[in-house]
Amino acid sequence: MSRSRIVIVGAGFAGYQAARTLSRTLRGAAEIVLVNPNDYFLYLPLLPEVASGVLEPRRVSVSLAGTLPRVRLVLGEVGSVDFDQRRLQYVDPEGRSGELDYDRLLLTVGSVNKLLPIPGVAEYAHGFRGMPEALYLRDHVNRQIALAAASEDPDEAAARRTFVVVGAGYTGTEVAAHGQMFAESLARQHSRQRSGRQHSSRDDKQDEQEKGTVGVQQREGRRTRWLLLDIAPRVLPELDERLSDTAHKVLTERGVDVRTGTSVKEATSEGVLLESGEFVSTRSLIWCVGVRPDPLVQDLGLETQQGRIIVDEYLRVPGKPEVMACGDAAAVPDLTRPGEITPMTAQHAVRQGKIAGRNLAASFGYGASRPYKHHDLGFMVDLGGVKAAANPLRVPLSGPLANLVTRGYHLAAMPGNRIRVLADWALDAVLPRQAAQLGLVRSWSVPLESSSPEIARVPSP
Repeated sequence: MSRSRIVIVGAGFAGYQAARTLSRTLRGAAEIVLVNPNDYFLYLPLLPEVASGVLEPRRVSVSLAGTLPRVRLVLGEVGSVDFDQRRLQYVDPEGRSGELDYDRLLLTVGSVNKLLPIPGVAEYAHGFRGMPEALYLRDHVNRQIALAAASEDPDEAAARRTFVVVGAGYTGTEVAAHGQMFAESLARQHSRQRSGRQHSSRDDKQDEQEKGTVGVQQREGRRTRWLLLDIAPRVLPELDERLSDTAHKVLTERGVDVRTGTSVKEATSEGVLLESGEFVSTRSLIWCVGVRPDPLVQDLGLETQQGRIIVDEYLRVPGKPEVMACGDAAAVPDLTRPGEITPMTAQHAVRQGKIAGRNLAASFGYGASRPYKHHDLGFMVDLGGVKAAANPLRVPLSGPLANLVTRGYHLAAMPGNRIRVLADWALDAVLPRQAAQLGLVRSWSVPLESSSPEIARVPSP
């Protein structure tokens, strides 16, 4: 007799946790199939460290096959779901179409970059939602600093050393914090190359870790310019004000130009026009204004709220008892704040995935269903070097202690690669950043307007 089949669409935080929970609970009592474009789970919170050369890409890419026993992986992007026939269609990485029947379906397709109708943004900005975008940004920063160092035109050099980050939320703040340190490190290396001045690796790391930052800037001058823009009145507007104040202080002390209450009016190939009327010459526009549910959600024909699939507190889709949804794709009722839905955060996605896995197992007689209810445990923002802002269990922390708590949390939350991550952190503490661009991801392969930011585009045949 054939086993019942559970199909999970998407291997982000919610989908991965649901698959792992089902694998441990059912232990072969039902077939578990995970459909995902890539064969890895991406630990998104550490992606800024990949873009800034602290971590290697595979450190934050956890193998699905290696960590999810009794789960069958199907590589592909789901394009449609026939709820009447209980069948979905997908396209694999080589362009071939396939179909899967299911007895239970869990939709955890996640989110993509949020777009705004600003002229030029779709053409000249790049997002920060997937591994291809992080690898592109790392190469791009490398390339701009190298081109600036080689340029004889001071205006061109200044434009290439200028980086504009739009969106001062969680992602944008970390990208600006890590990116500024990375760019400064590269600029120092090119400066020493041109002048022939000797400088030890230890001194370089001392600069990066901000020991005597003011003195370093006075001696060498600030070589790169970073702007962090947001229409909100403060950095990290969705988080505790104390975290916001800490992040703002750290960024401004490093020389990041934080501008709240403003944004981009137009983007061009030569720079960006701000709403204030100021034109900033730059070749780097990094778009971190937020996320929106995966476009597949709108194509399913299910009832939505704020673009997310409506579910009940048990994560079930009304009228379709065999279908569940959670994570960024679902409008999950927030039982801790009646009348609201849970925000699109990794913290909620992880816990919703676990509940979804338990409730799916319960539908086969393993355990009992339970509603989703979770109080925020606090948030952590890695600001690069030894700086961070955190409020675990509502206790505000900053500086090295917050950094220690933040890194400890990430290590505990990662489902694999912990030793490798620790090794990279240790090497970064004593060695300078590597100034090497691989050129594997080009600008045209990571467009901002993409329904699949986790996949780099390839040339058409």
